[in-house]
Amino acid sequence: MVAVSGPEKISIGFDQDILSDLRRRLAQVRWAPDFNNNDWGYGVEGKYLKSLVEYWADGFDWEAQAQAMNVFDHYRVVIDSVPIHYMVRKGVGPSPIPIVLTHGWPWTFWDFRSVVAPLADPASHGGDPADAFDVIVPSLPGFGFSVPLRKGVNYWQVADLWHKLMTDVLGYQKFAAHGGDWGAIVTAQLSHKYAQDLYGIHVSMPVWPGLFTQARPYDLLGSILPHLSADDAANAIAVERRVVSHITTQIVDPQTLSYALHDSPVGLLAWLLERWRAWSDCGDDVETRFSRDAMLTNATIYWATESFVTSARFYAEAARQPWQPSHAREPAFEAPAGVSLFRNDHTALFPERSLANYNMHFRAEHASGGHFAAAEEPDAVVDDIRATFRDLR
Repeated sequence: MVAVSGPEKISIGFDQDILSDLRRRLAQVRWAPDFNNNDWGYGVEGKYLKSLVEYWADGFDWEAQAQAMNVFDHYRVVIDSVPIHYMVRKGVGPSPIPIVLTHGWPWTFWDFRSVVAPLADPASHGGDPADAFDVIVPSLPGFGFSVPLRKGVNYWQVADLWHKLMTDVLGYQKFAAHGGDWGAIVTAQLSHKYAQDLYGIHVSMPVWPGLFTQARPYDLLGSILPHLSADDAANAIAVERRVVSHITTQIVDPQTLSYALHDSPVGLLAWLLERWRAWSDCGDDVETRFSRDAMLTNATIYWATESFVTSARFYAEAARQPWQPSHAREPAFEAPAGVSLFRNDHTALFPERSLANYNMHFRAEHASGGHFAAAEEPDAVVDDIRATFRDLR
């Protein structure tokens, strides 16, 4: 028996007191000194961060962003004591099928903003109406509007929640799934445990089963490094340099970090900004991939919903609640799968090796685009999702 409360239709918005307090804090920053850091070699460069903060305080229009979000329908439901926000756009076509899109960190649901309408209404965006989807975009538990979270939830439990959302709450007998970052891992787990209820899956980052379950989950390379070729080892070390600080801290000490970032919007923005720049295909100029409004919308969502702490704990829960396989069959992810490889995803560790875990149905490679595929290359993601499911409907 699934314990469900709702769903309740909601509108996106924040109390003006929260936004006024945010602007006050932005105006009273005690700036850390920064020198010899024009290349971001020590972390986020101060001059650029100050310019972004000045715009956040005096130029950024949150109300315009909320108005754009409210073009879509938003709901809140509580499933097994976990609050879930989700956004919906119904499909326009002869026979839409449902698809759940799952984001990652430091993403929000709004990183899918450019793919939702084309997936739901392809004819209005140069596509075939036969490719239409009912698009459902939840916020991960403890992220954004899926708060307050009062219990630890990890990625394989999110797959259970998404299955209940799609089947028990929304009433679909079968559905499709897509994800990137954590969303790719959640989607893979759906394919592992619930393949019979899926048309198929599509991911923008291939993964392998049981991530973060090794004895030292914060050690990305650990015992495998001595067994790699020289080229693989060099690539793996480069990847680790880009991700190790946030993975280690958010697995081992997420609460300690959160006291600082929950109190300082500038500290929060800097932590998020570092990842947007390091993991995207931006050539070290983050605004070639993300507008200031896009970055500050996500930062405002994290800040105003007070969700950084529970989003950071998502890493710790993955390590503290080890994955348990539902079966030993191969491939581990049994549903028909589409995989898009974005070759400038600077977090991708051995993507070719990961493909063996999937029941491959469609594959595409893209020379442009990084870790935030749906935000960086939305047209490619839309095309690949359509192609994956065209003959699986």
